[in-house]
Amino acid sequence: MIDELMNVEPFSLLKTDKERILARALLDLTAFHYDNCREYRSMLDALGFDPRGATGGCRDLPFLPVRLFKELTLKSVSDAEIFKTMTSSGTTGQATSRIFLDRATAGQQQKALVRIVASFLGTARLPMIIIDCPSSVRDRRMFSARGAAILGFSIFGNDKIYALDDDMNLDVKALAAFLAKHSGKRILLFGFTFMVWQHFCAKLKNLSGMADLSGGVLIHGGGWKKLAGQSVSPGVFKSELKAVCGIDHVHNYYGMVEQTGCVYMECEKGHLHASVFSDVITRRADLSVCDYGEAGIIEVVSALPKSYCGHVLLTEDEGVILGEDDCPCGRKGKYFKVLGRLKDAEIRGCSDAYAASF
Repeated sequence: MIDELMNVEPFSLLKTDKERILARALLDLTAFHYDNCREYRSMLDALGFDPRGATGGCRDLPFLPVRLFKELTLKSVSDAEIFKTMTSSGTTGQATSRIFLDRATAGQQQKALVRIVASFLGTARLPMIIIDCPSSVRDRRMFSARGAAILGFSIFGNDKIYALDDDMNLDVKALAAFLAKHSGKRILLFGFTFMVWQHFCAKLKNLSGMADLSGGVLIHGGGWKKLAGQSVSPGVFKSELKAVCGIDHVHNYYGMVEQTGCVYMECEKGHLHASVFSDVITRRADLSVCDYGEAGIIEVVSALPKSYCGHVLLTEDEGVILGEDDCPCGRKGKYFKVLGRLKDAEIRGCSDAYAASF
């Protein structure tokens, strides 16, 4: 089933075809996790849900609150098969989610990420600026969602540099040398939203004309909570980057460590898109499904998690589905926007968790 999804363009399936393929994949995953994860089976039994007799679409499957990954050990493979445990971002004192990966699941997640992001960047690797510090991946204690995202997106770059030193200061000398070496080339930049704004854009503003990144493509994510509090909208974020260093190709993304690989990329029209590997649903407070255009709690589904039961998750984010198959950018599938965190939800997301210290 996953192979079928890997063989089509990531934003090419129309609603009927995508629902048919994705629903079958998710029902298979639900049955697999029911058979192999005792905690998951107990929850489905309590709901009276039998995956073997189930029919219907993605919206009919039982979902897990994403917070459960902080409280329970949810895995569907043996300990011997686990080769990596990922943790979510969080502020000091918060519990973090633990995501157990076997090699097969990690491999599928990486393949899906490559398919999705390559459809925006192309397949050629680009000179890359990582707007973060080297210790974010060097220090194993920090190898959480933040380190995983950096490593995940790094596969699209070559001749990579970190724009910040370990004290989160702009490394002006390294940046100048990199820009001189790659003058006139298309450059990939990756970072978390608040860090890009606080440690890159603001610092470059004080070094007027220092960096010409007019050939650059910036991918950023991790939450807007801090910047929204400073009245920095996505429009202001983009226009300031354009004014400071000339970047006019900027893509936000929405994603979470519990569904690594299934990122929702922002298109040229400012909409987040669900790929063939995933879907998004919004629910009202009574958990019924919202209509398009109606704000609700975001539920995300992914056909990729096999070593842990993270295939149908209710997030703590609020959003609105704007449409399906008819985005002006030409990509098929649902497109949506995130409105923010639900009231009283914990801070999470690499950008928001880091920004909480400011």
